[in-house]
Amino acid sequence: MAAKKSGKKPRGNGATAVGFRLASRGLGSRLRLARERTGMSLRELARRVDVSPSLVSQIELGRVRPSVGTLYSMSNELGLLLDELFRDAPAKTGNAGKAALKASGPVQRRGRRKALRLAAGVRWERLTAAPDEAVDFVYVVYDVGGASCEEDSLIRHGGKEYAYMISGRLGVKIGFEEYELGPGDSISFDAQTPHRLWTVGGEPAVAIWVVTNRHGDSRRRAAS
Repeated sequence: MAAKKSGKKPRGNGATAVGFRLASRGLGSRLRLARERTGMSLRELARRVDVSPSLVSQIELGRVRPSVGTLYSMSNELGLLLDELFRDAPAKTGNAGKAALKASGPVQRRGRRKALRLAAGVRWERLTAAPDEAVDFVYVVYDVGGASCEEDSLIRHGGKEYAYMISGRLGVKIGFEEYELGPGDSISFDAQTPHRLWTVGGEPAVAIWVVTNRHGDSRRRAAS
């Protein structure tokens, strides 16, 4: 997620998973390969996502971490599932791939979660043991000063979002309304409504987040 600058150094969070496997290192190359598979030029992707071509290039080269808003926009344009963003290598296909998924079982162990580090200390950890085309299910940490996008911009995408706060405080803007969530609070909203998330106060905000039907954007259905 893009984040507001903060003079404070982000603090660690004791609720994070132990020994999670960092998938961020190959994120740029996965985005680049997905773009090339679609035949889309770098400039065209930048135009659709409303960022500069140089930013897309830096993200693909792994020199810059995307904000949450930029990552959602890029993955939606490229038709990528959340699982594909966490993957270290291209997905296996055919009977061998199906067997590997079946062998992994339904449980995602705490120490085996894969994580994505995004801009300004925002982290996603995948909670599903196997790919799920219908749901993004993640453990989310916003460090101090973190936000999903700049203060003067909002993000929107297909689907519906659900969240449960574990610790810290999180500001949520949906359309013209603003809310503040604390531990034990929950929220749900239509993700096609412009929205923004940001950390409130001097400790990281930690939440469980679910996004359903992220690629089911009615704006695209209407356009087609």
